[in-house]
Amino acid sequence: MQTVTSYKDEAEAYAQIAEAGYHAYKSEFPALKNDFHWHDFDSFIYITSGELKVTEHESGETIVCGPGSKIIGRAGIAHCEETEGYSAIFGLPVEPGALTQPVDKPLPIPQ
Repeated sequence: MQTVTSYKDEAEAYAQIAEAGYHAYKSEFPALKNDFHWHDFDSFIYITSGELKVTEHESGETIVCGPGSKIIGRAGIAHCEETEGYSAIFGLPVEPGALTQPVDKPLPIPQ
């Protein structure tokens, strides 16, 4: 499962991202409920408003993260997300425009 910790404020989020050598990216997301997918990169996600529910595919474990939650996302972990809308600061290993597309990789089709 993704690791969830907490952070104090946006200044701390930006400082942690810089310390890791990552690129900061702030964004707002509308309501969504997506299918299971995975990413080919690690990330930090600092929830600044709203809630994000994340369910891991393999374990079925679900976490609900609100403001002050820091999610440490690991590459290759299949998961899905559900939200009524949220804002977050992301720490990414590359500039957002350099991420491979699609960012949400579909699960392999069973043979």
